[in-house]
Amino acid sequence: MINKERNKIAHTDIELMRLRLKLSPGQRIQAMLDARSLMIGIIRGRLRKQFPEITNVELNLKLLEEIKRAKSIPAWSQSIS
Repeated sequence: MINKERNKIAHTDIELMRLRLKLSPGQRIQAMLDARSLMIGIIRGRLRKQFPEITNVELNLKLLEEIKRAKSIPAWSQSIS
C-alpha cells in the first residue's frame, strides 16, 4: 500500500508555476534564498528550544550537523505510474 502511495504523481500547483515563470532569474534565486533562510530559522529555533543552554557557536555546529544528516537521507522518487 505504501509503494502505491509513493507512485502517485505529486500535486503541482499550476497557478504557482505560472507565477514563478513570470519571475526573472534573479527573482527566482531570491525566492530560493528566502525559502532557505526561513528553513534555517525554523531549524535554529527548534534546536534553541531543545538546547537553551548552548552557545551560538555550538548551536551553529548543531545546525550544520542537522543539515549534513538531512543530506545523507536518500530522496524518494516521485515516479509517474
